[in-house]
Amino acid sequence: MTHYTGDRTIDGISVQADGKPLSPHYDQLRLTDYGFEWSYEGPEPAQLAFALLYDHLRDGAKAKALHQPFMEQIVANFDNEWELTSGDIDDAIRALS
Repeated sequence: MTHYTGDRTIDGISVQADGKPLSPHYDQLRLTDYGFEWSYEGPEPAQLAFALLYDHLRDGAKAKALHQPFMEQIVANFDNEWELTSGDIDDAIRALS
């Protein structure tokens, strides 16, 4: 089970999957050139939503289909620091369906 974390630090934004930087997966979908963000609706939170879904599902089509509602319902509501597991993402996907 993958453990995802996000944090705003003095050095900027940090998003990790099992302690390693999470790729934005721009090769699959590029919504912004400015990396990740959260706590609002916009292109950077949408990129984070897509990256989380793609990393978890490994299915570009499903991640593209789900990233907008996932961003609106989950990512836009993150606090400055947040944690998700693979199980949390599965639960969110079920709730969005």
